[in-house]
Amino acid sequence: MGLQIPALNEQDSNGGLEVAEAIFGCSYNETLVHQLVTRHLAGSRAGTKAQKTRSDVSGGGAKPWRQKGTGRARSGTTRSPIWRTGGVAFAARPRCYEQKLNKKMFRVGIRSILSELLRQGRLVLCSDISPSSPKTKVLSERLKTIDAKRILIIVDSVDENLALASRNIPYVEVIEAMNLSPVLLVSADKVIATPDALKKIEEHLA
Repeated sequence: MGLQIPALNEQDSNGGLEVAEAIFGCSYNETLVHQLVTRHLAGSRAGTKAQKTRSDVSGGGAKPWRQKGTGRARSGTTRSPIWRTGGVAFAARPRCYEQKLNKKMFRVGIRSILSELLRQGRLVLCSDISPSSPKTKVLSERLKTIDAKRILIIVDSVDENLALASRNIPYVEVIEAMNLSPVLLVSADKVIATPDALKKIEEHLA
């Protein structure tokens, strides 16, 4: 038994598409989806920030003044974190923020997001979303009929016309079916997918 994904326009030649309930009819796992989104955001962090500790700052080899008799607090180096020219106490170091998540959990999480999008009416089908010319105006006019601010377009493969026409439209993203992003799926008000893209998603998540 399958589920029906509605078409974006009544004039669409397909009128809808039947998809597997095992992929688009799953229950919503909020905990797993949160983990999936957190992992994706963490993995996109550069992690290249670096600061110098007291051992990295040049100078400071000599003791500033003798241990006793000056009336000042004892000090062993001018590169201590409490000095203006000193190092940083807990310095940031280049690090990797990636989080481990196995493939099975990723597939279950994406199924959960897609199923929830379909239940909320945010996932629709459109077989001819790609414009005939690489003009932003052509695609923009087509998307004006959609009552949504953030739009995600999922295609089997991104052609040049669609890539060029969409890149200057704010809040419109285009991705391929094999590169689904949980962040883009969750944040989109409306997800438009082509029939070929949905079939590829079914094969990949089966």
